[in-house]
Amino acid sequence: MTRTLRTLAAALLLGGTLLGSCTSSSTGSEPADLIVYNGNVYTVNENFDKAEAFAVKDGKIVAVGTSEEIRGKYKAAEELDAEGKTIYPGFIDAHAHFYRYGLSLQSADLVDTESFKEVVQKVVDHRQKYPEADWITGRGWDQNDWPVKEFPTKDTLDLLFPDTPVLLTRIDGHAALANQKALDLAGVTPQTKLVGGLVEVENGKMTGILVDNAIDLVSSKIPAPTEEESREALKIAEANTFAFGLTTVDDAGIDKATVDLIDDMHRKGELQMRVYAMLNPTLGNQDYYFKNGPYKTDRLNVRSFKIYSDGALGSRGACLLEPYHDKHGQYGFLLASEQEFRDIAAKLNEHGFQMNTHAIGDSANRLLLDIYGEILGGENDKRWRIEHAQIINPADMAKFGKYNIIPSVQPTHATSDMYWAGDRLGKERVKHAYPFKELMEQNGYIPLGTDFPVESINPFYTFHSAVARQDAKNWPEGGFQMENAMSREDALRGMTIWAAKSNFEENEKGSIEPGKFADFILLDRDLMTVAPEQMREAQVLRTYLDGKLVYKK
Repeated sequence: MTRTLRTLAAALLLGGTLLGSCTSSSTGSEPADLIVYNGNVYTVNENFDKAEAFAVKDGKIVAVGTSEEIRGKYKAAEELDAEGKTIYPGFIDAHAHFYRYGLSLQSADLVDTESFKEVVQKVVDHRQKYPEADWITGRGWDQNDWPVKEFPTKDTLDLLFPDTPVLLTRIDGHAALANQKALDLAGVTPQTKLVGGLVEVENGKMTGILVDNAIDLVSSKIPAPTEEESREALKIAEANTFAFGLTTVDDAGIDKATVDLIDDMHRKGELQMRVYAMLNPTLGNQDYYFKNGPYKTDRLNVRSFKIYSDGALGSRGACLLEPYHDKHGQYGFLLASEQEFRDIAAKLNEHGFQMNTHAIGDSANRLLLDIYGEILGGENDKRWRIEHAQIINPADMAKFGKYNIIPSVQPTHATSDMYWAGDRLGKERVKHAYPFKELMEQNGYIPLGTDFPVESINPFYTFHSAVARQDAKNWPEGGFQMENAMSREDALRGMTIWAAKSNFEENEKGSIEPGKFADFILLDRDLMTVAPEQMREAQVLRTYLDGKLVYKK
């Protein structure tokens, strides 16, 4: 996201103020706080019904119907004439990194760089802007977008920044490039060995590339952000997410300190975004939450843990059943032992927490599906999730339905990876990658997310990628592996009610129905009817949370 857009989004955050100039002309007698009428309202209820109007009181929807019905029954100080615009429930991003995204806006933005030379220039520019920073950090590079599709090396960074540690993280967060100063501070040498990670060495010398768990050796040395910096990160993240119509985000992988900060900001009115927190499985998090149990408010839900089973396909860390097609003899790797995954699964089940596991490769997915099956035993309503579920061996697909395991997917991963996924997997195995429709059919629903900042924060990219399976230039013609494309209705469900269901929150959000939070958005177009090439250009005109305006274009 550009600096201009970040600034604009922040400037437009309205902090929960009600509509300012609307006056009521309804004739009803029952009191309400807000009436929305003359809209093209997609309720996303069980029947996917449409409506024209609804009334809001005390932050919740109290009635849905025609404009005549609602205005004839209710009287409200504030009214909104939607002027025929399309209204959807507020979007729910079922897998994102909300807090980390906010922090990343303070680092060098390396997204969409077309060469390592461009990466270096952006890092140099960032250093000139923040010359006193102890570390130089950046995120977003992807060697698959460069003419030479190989990992970079640290040589140039060593020459430019011999005395300042540098850590530049790949777009997926599963590989990074560190300079020698950073490696020295972390005590990393060519002899460093670890489980679930790799320190790349060529000709006896470190290249600077770190994969998966090896990144932590260096990143753990970066000073933690101050509380003030953390608060600012959450505020700017909220401003930008509201601008894209998000009213709930699933923050995948945070610690108790961040949870407590979010809760404190909610209580003080400094933050409004609803957050479904997936906890990191640290011993500290386990000790506290296993003792105290899940925690729930109207805006914060803490009842799940985020587990990592393997790395990413782009950095060849995804754990595969057969070797990489473009790297013979390399299978990727698990980030922990099989027994450790079994142990944490048993603990989470014992203490009543949802298990949400990152699994990319077909080997990792098989292992976790089998472990889930052992623990869950059969049909259940524990809603354990596999995050990403990118490559599924056909023999394992039915396990999602057999054990009611939820595949939580991010459609833009398919359209970002489709250019090179076949190189990694080969033409036969790639047919079983990103199988969104087939995954949806296992339980009858599937939650959708973006994985921002790994992918764009924009949920309309999610929608377009799920339905058209094309990139921003509408390539490839006819779409990528269209047998697994989703219908428009199901894509909208995946971004609203199905995402809510994956969070145990379908009774309070995800649709425009009486009794639910009045979280909704107005768009400049109807995603159900526009041409596919217009989906990515959709604009949010207004975002409401609890019936209060939090963003206006």
